[in-house]
Amino acid sequence: MVRKIASRVGFVAHPVADRYHRAIIPLGGGIAIFSTITVILVAAAVAIAILLVPGYFDWVTESANIDPADFLGKINQLVVILASLSILFVLGLWDDKGHIGPIVKLAVQFAVAMAAAGFGEVRVELFIESKIITTVLSAFWIVLVINVFNFLDNMDGAAAGIAIIATSILFTAAVISGQVFVGGLAIVFIGTLLGFLVFNFPPAKIFMGDAGSLVVGFVLAFLTLRTTYYHEARSGQWYSVFMPALVMAVPLYDFISVTILRINQGKSPFIGDTQHFSHRLKRHGLTDTQTVLTLYLATLCTGLGATFLYQVNLAGAILIFIQVVLVLSVIAVFESTVADDKGPN
Repeated sequence: MVRKIASRVGFVAHPVADRYHRAIIPLGGGIAIFSTITVILVAAAVAIAILLVPGYFDWVTESANIDPADFLGKINQLVVILASLSILFVLGLWDDKGHIGPIVKLAVQFAVAMAAAGFGEVRVELFIESKIITTVLSAFWIVLVINVFNFLDNMDGAAAGIAIIATSILFTAAVISGQVFVGGLAIVFIGTLLGFLVFNFPPAKIFMGDAGSLVVGFVLAFLTLRTTYYHEARSGQWYSVFMPALVMAVPLYDFISVTILRINQGKSPFIGDTQHFSHRLKRHGLTDTQTVLTLYLATLCTGLGATFLYQVNLAGAILIFIQVVLVLSVIAVFESTVADDKGPN
């Protein structure tokens, strides 16, 4: 529905020199993503609130093992999440329609991230007792992940597909930890992105735009911060807290590499171009589909290893880290190899 309306009102992405697509593609995928997540979360919250009315549905709450106190304790988090998503969605939609300067975008993102970390408890402790320090660190991580996925949204199916894989791995960790709220949000997010990917997989029929990528980045940042990785009763291994970094290794690689390239060329890191990881792979002869499947495979390889961090000893953790480095190294070698008619040199 959004795709048809976007085409009708002229809300589309035109081919330009610093973008890879060569056809006019409707924008507005972010509208569908934001609307779906918001509607389902609000509907679920209302449904659970009704079930928790004393004396009416006690048999349901008892059989489903729903703790009213636990649910009510998550209301503040839910409100902060929805408010943060709404602000970022409006910011992204505004940028899609009229283009906002990077300084303004970063300022709004940091304000949202600080509010989410400070008031919505969207932060990680990292064995640090100071709430101020953990709030600031978490805010920086939220802004980083938001921009990582804003950068990653540079080819059909890339951002949505990688987000689905990363969220699926985080969902597994949430299930292991028994986190119903985080796991439920992850399921909603995965379903939403799968529905969008049907229309965004190469060749894309709609783009998510900044209205989508900012929302996707924030939800993933929330999931990485609120999922429990450290299980002292099971293993007590501190290095399991690095699971989000390993899950996000491929998107982070793209963000860091393209930022370094732009800075070395004297360009602003926030000015779009076709130097992303996906573009560099495509220039070596891969099709759009082959390129995004390569990204999916690399993300799956680094993410699956991360799921074992809480189970292994230090030697096993080192092997997992080495595996991630090797995966990224293979990608770096492949994308930097010059191809000609005789094959790769």
